[in-house]
Amino acid sequence: MELGNKRPATVEVQVKAVYFLGDRKLEVRDVPDPNPGPGEVILEIKASGMCGSDLKYYRAADGADSIGLGKKSDKPIIAGHEPCGVVAAVGKGVWGPLAKVGMRVMNHHYAGCGCCHQCRGGWTQMCDEGSVTFGANGDGAHAKFMKVPADSLVGLPDDLSFKSGAAISCGTGTAWGGLDRLGLRGSETIAIFGQGPVGLSGTQLATAMGARVIALDIDPGRLQRAKEFGAHDLVDAKSDDVVGAIRELTGGRGADCTMDCTGSPTARTAAVKSARKWGRVVFLGEGGDVTIDVSNDMNRKQLSVFGSWTFSKNGQADCARFVSERKLDVDGLFTHSWPLEEAVEAYRLFDTQTAGKGLLIP
Repeated sequence: MELGNKRPATVEVQVKAVYFLGDRKLEVRDVPDPNPGPGEVILEIKASGMCGSDLKYYRAADGADSIGLGKKSDKPIIAGHEPCGVVAAVGKGVWGPLAKVGMRVMNHHYAGCGCCHQCRGGWTQMCDEGSVTFGANGDGAHAKFMKVPADSLVGLPDDLSFKSGAAISCGTGTAWGGLDRLGLRGSETIAIFGQGPVGLSGTQLATAMGARVIALDIDPGRLQRAKEFGAHDLVDAKSDDVVGAIRELTGGRGADCTMDCTGSPTARTAAVKSARKWGRVVFLGEGGDVTIDVSNDMNRKQLSVFGSWTFSKNGQADCARFVSERKLDVDGLFTHSWPLEEAVEAYRLFDTQTAGKGLLIP
């Protein structure tokens, strides 16, 4: 993609892209430089975040869609669903303030019909006609260039880095979406289960909203990072009586809100049991299940339990604006970055889940 130049039709330029092959294998391949069709733009990717959800595809036996994000593609898919970069080319029929070459943008990493009630509300991933999730069943962001619908662009504030934009494009935005579902208030206490990138984002955002955060994890290093990100209290979920610890920290009442970012049945159960009467619970973690004693744990506590799946396009923009206005160090989530060509090494480390958030930089 040569900005401002028209390449002769006989010349096919090759660029790098990462493909998950399944069984913890991936390849960095040469692929044709994409061109935008009607209603599409090409992003030059400046930062592509690595998300825990990527590991489901990296580990899957055949790269299958293991968390039900739609029909599995019948061809190999470019990985990555946390895109951030600049608009490099614009297709026919595209207009608007963001769809201009050189604009700094994030991407709401889904495509839908564009016409149903869900799409028009910015919830493209919930399209009534079925959606495409980039990096899962549509080509994603682990590449030099990425073709996306023009209406999936979300502006990146000038003072935020491409790193921050990549985080907000999934993990940090997902935490924002969960806090929004809870309607968290600054006067409240929230217990956040799991302090990986999503949980740490939740800790940082909730603290900036004025709430008191109780951070829980089984890893001491992640708990220490949660403290650095503003957590008021830390609970070791491996050795402590989690429910008892939260009740002790809240004068016996339980937390006003709890948020599970793990997908673990044990953590989800504890999130329900440690919420106070009239409390609210939100599940963010994908996969797994949970068994709840409806009468004792929900009905008789007047408990509200929510599911939350990422965020809308408007929610992504709201999150970016909040991060910008509050001067939050979202870049601090990242502990490792690699060039695209070192994706094999990057995912080998990421798969151990002993490091912080990773980033590929094409």
